[in-house]
Amino acid sequence: MSGENAGNAENKALGYADVRAAGERIAGGVRPVALAPAGERAWFALEFLQHTGSFKARGALNFLTARRAAGRLPEAGVAIASGGNAGLAAAWAAAREGVPATVFTPTTAPPVKVARLRALGAEVRQVGAEYAEAEKACAAFVAERGALASHAYDQPLVAAGAGTLVDEIVAARPSVTTVVVAVGGGGLLAGVAAAAAEHGLDVVAVEPERCRALHAALAAGRVVDVPVASVAADSLGARRVSADALWWAQQPHVRSVLVPDEEIVATRRRLWLDHRIAVEHAAATALAGAPKPPPDGEVCVVLCGANTDPSDLAG
Repeated sequence: MSGENAGNAENKALGYADVRAAGERIAGGVRPVALAPAGERAWFALEFLQHTGSFKARGALNFLTARRAAGRLPEAGVAIASGGNAGLAAAWAAAREGVPATVFTPTTAPPVKVARLRALGAEVRQVGAEYAEAEKACAAFVAERGALASHAYDQPLVAAGAGTLVDEIVAARPSVTTVVVAVGGGGLLAGVAAAAAEHGLDVVAVEPERCRALHAALAAGRVVDVPVASVAADSLGARRVSADALWWAQQPHVRSVLVPDEEIVATRRRLWLDHRIAVEHAAATALAGAPKPPPDGEVCVVLCGANTDPSDLAG
């Protein structure tokens, strides 16, 4: 079943038609994904080179551009709860659209991300130790001020924007057969899986063992809340995945994988030592769970972001 046809399936809103429309909408506004060799029949998608340092710029721009076109972008601007990367993307996209951005982050958000948010002109409000608490404060702000509510991952326009990188990977490297992504709330997974289905690609969805919202949802057969306590929680610490992410993860071309924090930390350091690539733990998570390339195909690992303090990688 193609992603476009699957977009009309019961209980699922996101399909390949949404990804294709997003690609048309944001063309020229984002940087095309760059691929780099990662070994035999393996590639890195260097999405940390994207505007604001992560893939999130794709979804944020698609969301605000679509809302502007529909006449639904208020003067109060956009508000979002984010561990950092989605907030950075929202602030960047809001500045492009000439509206303010208010970003609610947990108090645990890395200082490097908070500083960048402010540099992009966002008003930053730090609330609670977890994403869920920041999200609650954001909802109250939206109700009071009339700002446009965005979401770090559970929004079809945001997820569709993220999925646009698959079309670019296929165009640059048609021999790729598997795409590997890290999963937090599942926006990247939902968009990538929808596009991958259209192109006949497999998807490996990788989570930290201690941030397993997708894995738990698959086991339960429904979206459930989970505790989060991983070294990658600043980016992958969503307590639940989106319904779209769960739906796509249940499809036969998608496989869910868990990796321990120790492997994430080691992989992040290996990326620096072997490739001189400094990424955040979320990006290392994807590589930590990547499979060996099949004999008749190639694997592409999405290095999703690099908004990190690289001082611990010296050497």
